[in-house]
Amino acid sequence: MPDNSFDIVSVVDMPEVLNAVQQAGKDIANRFDLKGSGSRIELQEKDRKLVLSSRDEYTLKAINDVLDQKLVKRKVPLKALVPGPVEDAAGSTVRQEITIQIGIPIEKCREIVKTIKRSKLKVQASIQGDLVRVSGKSRDALQEVMTRIKGEDFGVHTQFTNYRSK
Repeated sequence: MPDNSFDIVSVVDMPEVLNAVQQAGKDIANRFDLKGSGSRIELQEKDRKLVLSSRDEYTLKAINDVLDQKLVKRKVPLKALVPGPVEDAAGSTVRQEITIQIGIPIEKCREIVKTIKRSKLKVQASIQGDLVRVSGKSRDALQEVMTRIKGEDFGVHTQFTNYRSK
């Protein structure tokens, strides 16, 4: 019976996202090249979306860069952001929706499990909703799994939580 386990998850600290959005808003209001551009960043926490709007695509890219800098400073993983297409909006402006991905999508979970199984380590990996639980007798094997997962790029930000040993 496996005694040790941990979870592979992808979480985003939403209060940090809110702080980054507020800081980016202040920067946009004070930056010379963005003053008066009507640029905005809006956080829709319930839908887990960021909505960026501006007068043109160039300015939209500039506010996106400002937002990315603030998110990185607050240690919010940029891999958790899924940008949508730039769309024309009312009043000859443009907007872009960026979805904040929380949890690992099922196809990415399957990739992670396959990677763990290919390693031939004596551990079990199981998909549990939007996370992957890895369990095994040897703590060293679990550490090896963590190292291998860190070395791979699955297109999502991965973290290790809920480490239990008995």
